[in-house]
Amino acid sequence: MPSVLQHLVTPVALAPTWSRARTPRGKKAYVFTFLLSSRLFIAPPELLSRVCQLCIKQQQLDQIPLDMAKVRKFGPKILQLLTEWTETFPSDFREEQMVGHLKDIIHRIAPCDEAYWKTMNQILQNLSQKLAAMSQSEEGLVKFNVSSSASDKMVAYKTKPSPIQKDVLSICSDPYTLAQQLTHVELERLSHIGPEEFVQAFAQKDPLDSSQPCFSDQKKKTSNLEAYVKWFNRLCYLVATEICMPAKKKQRALVIEFFIDVARECFNIGNFNSLMAIISGMNMSPVSRLKKTWGKVKTAKFFILEHQMDPTGNFYNYRTALRGAAHRSQTAHSNREKIVIPFFSLLIKDIYFLNEGCANRLPNGHVNFEKFVELARQVGEFMAWKQVECPFEEERNILHYLHSAPIFTEDGLYLASYESESPENQVEKDRWKALRTSILGKT
Repeated sequence: MPSVLQHLVTPVALAPTWSRARTPRGKKAYVFTFLLSSRLFIAPPELLSRVCQLCIKQQQLDQIPLDMAKVRKFGPKILQLLTEWTETFPSDFREEQMVGHLKDIIHRIAPCDEAYWKTMNQILQNLSQKLAAMSQSEEGLVKFNVSSSASDKMVAYKTKPSPIQKDVLSICSDPYTLAQQLTHVELERLSHIGPEEFVQAFAQKDPLDSSQPCFSDQKKKTSNLEAYVKWFNRLCYLVATEICMPAKKKQRALVIEFFIDVARECFNIGNFNSLMAIISGMNMSPVSRLKKTWGKVKTAKFFILEHQMDPTGNFYNYRTALRGAAHRSQTAHSNREKIVIPFFSLLIKDIYFLNEGCANRLPNGHVNFEKFVELARQVGEFMAWKQVECPFEEERNILHYLHSAPIFTEDGLYLASYESESPENQVEKDRWKALRTSILGKT
């Protein structure tokens, strides 16, 4: 660890023992790779403590008087490291111990140059803003989780329509607008996911370092990542609910065609996560069994979208489309063309298998830095995508509906489906009867 820490606090951009082909390009990429992967071996407070101790020892920051000329050469480098650390991994600094180390090292070098005080204040101010935004985001997630609870009693809507009952078409009849609002939700949710969450989700204790507490023994700070997965599931169930809820076959078919158009526009935008959620919702069994409804749907466009998201060949078609969107993003001149929202569950799966399929250490006991370069590349690419500012104007009534409209549970969806199109066999008939009793209280 000391030799690696050395490269964080010296002007050397790349470790001399690593070939350029296997290391990130530039010191900034090196720092990101190290700070991301280090948490598999050591908790951030301990890492920052070691960095500070190394700086104090190397630069003799505990001596009086300080070697001003020496510290002025060193100061910009440590300030750059701390700036990048606080900007990219602000959640690390929720712990008082981290902030204590941060202030200690800055106060040691600040007397050497007035500009250091200004930089220090800017670092602390930006960090405070980021932490406040994170807290606000978490409060918002709690509110959304409370307001979007399911209500299978809505099934009664089929037999006794309510004049105040709303559906998606009454809120937004334009598929392009809904696709844009879904993109708003996606980018807003993505913006809160920190890069460390990808590693902390799979963190394991380093078997060769028994002296260090396992970072995964602490509470995993993956709430934003988990909330984003829940959003995907909510959208799946919302689509299925909207399709199963109408009493008339013609209306159900209209809703299906509407969501097909929404999904196609999501594809055009580069919003692959909403696209897959919509397709998944339409492929849920309570929806797919509605054969009479599907018989009235023009399905050609749907089959094209399904082909794009076909899991065959490890999602070959989707990955091809994703590369195209990523290339478009890199050469884009507008935020509209920069949008790339990956199918998130597959991204998590890729990172999981990278972590599981490659050892953290080489046979000689050295850290497998090549693995972590690839990990940082995948996470870093995602970090660039999530920073795109949504170019579409917000429609607050639509956004509110997407977050708060009641959705059926799986049982509720099956009951609604059976109420729409009668069971076809004895198994379905028995399940229909049981659901009517448990949900509607009917026999």
